[in-house]
Amino acid sequence: MRPPPIVAAVAAVVLLAGGCSTSSSPQGESPDRQAESPAESPAVTPETPAPREEPASTPPAPERLQRFYGQDVSWRPCQGGGFECTKVRVPLDYADPSAGTVSLAVSRRPADEPGRRIGAILINPGGPGASGISFAPTAAAQFRSDVLDRYDIVGFDPRGVAASEGIDCLTDGELDAFVALDPTPDDPAAVSEAQQAIADFGRGCVEGSGELAGHVSTPEAARDMDIIRAAVDSPQFHFYGASYGTLLGATYADLHPERVGRMVLDGAVDPAQSVLQENLKAAAGFETALRAYLQFCVDQGECPLGTTVPAAQDRLNALLDRIDATPLPAGAGRELTTGHAVLGVWLPLYVPELWPTLSVALQQAANGDGSALMRLSDLYTSRGPGGYRDNSLEALYAVNCLDQPTGRSTQEIRRLLPRFRQASPTFGEVFAWFLIGCPEWPVRTAEPMPTIDAPGAPPIVVIGTTGDPATPYESAVALAEQLRSGVLVTRVGEGHTGFGRGNECVDEAVNDFFAAGEVPENGLRCAG
Repeated sequence: MRPPPIVAAVAAVVLLAGGCSTSSSPQGESPDRQAESPAESPAVTPETPAPREEPASTPPAPERLQRFYGQDVSWRPCQGGGFECTKVRVPLDYADPSAGTVSLAVSRRPADEPGRRIGAILINPGGPGASGISFAPTAAAQFRSDVLDRYDIVGFDPRGVAASEGIDCLTDGELDAFVALDPTPDDPAAVSEAQQAIADFGRGCVEGSGELAGHVSTPEAARDMDIIRAAVDSPQFHFYGASYGTLLGATYADLHPERVGRMVLDGAVDPAQSVLQENLKAAAGFETALRAYLQFCVDQGECPLGTTVPAAQDRLNALLDRIDATPLPAGAGRELTTGHAVLGVWLPLYVPELWPTLSVALQQAANGDGSALMRLSDLYTSRGPGGYRDNSLEALYAVNCLDQPTGRSTQEIRRLLPRFRQASPTFGEVFAWFLIGCPEWPVRTAEPMPTIDAPGAPPIVVIGTTGDPATPYESAVALAEQLRSGVLVTRVGEGHTGFGRGNECVDEAVNDFFAAGEVPENGLRCAG
């Protein structure tokens, strides 16, 4: 099962933090834009279609779906910032469109110059489970005025998520207990508890959500996006997707390559890798990001973990072991377990601007106070003082367990532990135990994930960040290779995703692509 890469609150933190930073290029100098050598990145093949410069009509929808593609929607003001909202109906089951419908929440910021409008850019911040409605205003702030002049910016909550008809699986108390579980169960009782928790989670989704629990897969959400495209009157499908949103966008491109317009996939997931490969890559990615943070901590002086990176890593591991043995008080009657502590460490690895906050939290934890690490964990899982702010954690598991209903036996996982420890001495065992997976999930999807290559699509921009913990850079390289028209852009730096993170080179490439159809040079490498 894919480990939790990003949920709703983190998505906003990532772009807000990036948007507040400045380019590292010296004043007056242009950013570092250079192409990698062919040996370092894939080449766009000669048969790659040219970008579509003008809006084009799209093939008609299948007759059995005409009532969805032809629906009228009415808009009302919402959110502020010029956004308005509506609801769009989609089939519960695309194999049987008469079997019921699902209501999707959609928002848009209309183009500033309607007479020059190209279409709409749909936005997805990842998860699975993050709210595009919440994320769209933050994302819109990253686009230049020439993009906002010519496009509507469209947020949407995928089926099962937030303001759309949402998945409901567990009470807040049950979710608290789930998050608090030992992420490295080291005895049979703890392993059984983890397996039972996943099984109970799945049963809760079916009991709380009915038929919807079996229809929140990525291919179904990708098909929904084409109905949204029609509802917002966009002749072609333009898209910015981050993290899991790259898988959603790539799936759309494979299903409807003829309808793709300008698509950017940022912080890419590799759809072709096995669950084992994915978890090993993620373990290594988080270890690389952790070492970057530890180096920062040591370089800043007075690092609460030590004066060298090896010493700091040893002290962090010792701290996590102590919390595993004896959870820390975290305020409001709560206790910080290792489940919370790992998430509390992970979240700042997505956003380097939070590294000083992590240092403070670790110092407090070393002194016996788990409240600051708990606040970081709560941000990761979208938990507020009064409970969970949304259903992002429930949707994450519901979608992942439909897309990847696999698992490994405890005996296999134990045999794999040395490989995971080698990939990540700190987090390897956590990612190994994610392989327990979803074999007991009570429902199966009717539409499995396709093999993704999107034949005939115009150039699709794939962005990878070299120090990305959650979606390691190698995954972006792999997705750009798998897409027949993939164009790789590399951000050299730390943190999750590349656009809106203060790198002028990346931001210009994305804005130029959307504004004028200027395809970045394949292999463009953006330093700083």
